[in-house]
Amino acid sequence: MRIVLTLLCSLMLTGLVSADDWPQWMGPKRDNTWRETGIIESIPKAGLKPLWKVKVAGGYAGPAVAGGKVYLADFVSSADPKQEVYERTNYKGTERLICFDAKTGKELWKYEQPATYTISFPNGPRCTPAVADGKVYALGAEGHLACLDAVTGKPLWTKDFNKDYATKTPLWGYASHPFIDGKKLICIVGGEGACVVAFDKDSGKELWKNLTAREPGYSSPGIIEAGGARQLLVWHSESVNSLDPETGKKFWSSPLKATNAGAVMVPSRDGEHLFVGGYDGVCKGFRLTTDQPGAEEIWIGDRRKGVYPVNSQPFVENGLLYGIDSKGELRCMEMATGKRLWESLEPVGGKAGQCATAFLVKNGDRFFIFNELGEILIAKLTREGYQETGRTKIIEPTGHSFGRDLMFSMPAFAEKCVFVRSDRELICVSLAKE
Repeated sequence: MRIVLTLLCSLMLTGLVSADDWPQWMGPKRDNTWRETGIIESIPKAGLKPLWKVKVAGGYAGPAVAGGKVYLADFVSSADPKQEVYERTNYKGTERLICFDAKTGKELWKYEQPATYTISFPNGPRCTPAVADGKVYALGAEGHLACLDAVTGKPLWTKDFNKDYATKTPLWGYASHPFIDGKKLICIVGGEGACVVAFDKDSGKELWKNLTAREPGYSSPGIIEAGGARQLLVWHSESVNSLDPETGKKFWSSPLKATNAGAVMVPSRDGEHLFVGGYDGVCKGFRLTTDQPGAEEIWIGDRRKGVYPVNSQPFVENGLLYGIDSKGELRCMEMATGKRLWESLEPVGGKAGQCATAFLVKNGDRFFIFNELGEILIAKLTREGYQETGRTKIIEPTGHSFGRDLMFSMPAFAEKCVFVRSDRELICVSLAKE
């Protein structure tokens, strides 16, 4: 009888276990860590084939996966994803948020609104949707923010950043992923005193706003706990800032001017150390204070030290930072000193390129890396070096920049699968063990 009861309990518990979600940019805890088990240890010789694929339109926004559904933003227009457009444009089209069934790819609903893109590289939205408590939040490239019912797609409230805050769309579009913190939806907006704005995530009511910058940049907000307080970190085009996430009051600020307003990465914290860096040799290392919110600058990047991320967020652990530099080098750096321990171009195909991109996501003791060539890699990253154990191509790049075909969209890892988009299709590929 004990054996029978044990087996029954085991079966019941197994039935209650659900696959992990990827409900926002960088995953459930916004730390680029995929915590599902039962994942493949190596790439099969035959490669990996999609479980399903569906047609979509242009965009750089990655998918979000939650509650058995996939949410993806795109832009239907005459814009050619292969064109290199470095100036402002004027493309009329339709921004969409589409909800698919995660198991089959079947379209469940679609939300559409007209949009005129005045931005460089007008392919589509940049921001991954965020899903929480039965709602999904989507931010378009021209600052249209929509809160929708996650099951039906019914609009619940909307905002127009340019109209509501008397600001102008950044050159490369709104690209700061909306951040959910408790009852708040925190967004990088722009305008006088409104570089960062907190909304009530259920009603859309403004709760607080703060900071003024010449340009808001493209970095997303992040939360740390240090100095006896929760701190909201915001890097805009001119400085790194720490705010009280409940009130918006500033704790501290340190100047760090981003070249071409290219503040992109979220400030990365490991223990007492904080790192912020970007294109064209811009980076700093800080030591966080313990008695109150604050940060002491301890080193500045130069040609021999530091990492300069552009399109992908670095990964930090055990005093080390692993990040893709501005020409594609995966570098390992000491957080305390900025010292580079090693570098490798293998994740981006062995060849340097301007803004070459790969996304690092940890699962167990190894990383799944998705690169701009449409390849997925499995590799171990340690203080000693880069050790790749396999790779395969899963999707064709549809974008074009700096003279090469590429893709800049971060995938989602959920349901023991990877979900990847291009400007033509969204695919689901199983990474489950047999």
